[in-house]
Amino acid sequence: MNQRQELKKKLEEIDQKILETEKLLPAHSVKPPIMQEIFALEDEREAILAQLKELEGK
Repeated sequence: MNQRQELKKKLEEIDQKILETEKLLPAHSVKPPIMQEIFALEDEREAILAQLKELEGK
């Protein structure tokens, strides 16, 4: 598997984790640890997107 495919697979996994974590959020009172996890996953997602963009530019 090449680097681009690996990054895309990891991106799909992170997107799925974000969706699963968002389901844990209560409707009215946001839990800080859950939000921190979502923010960390979103940061990781952005880093992977940047790597993919860099690979496509080559």
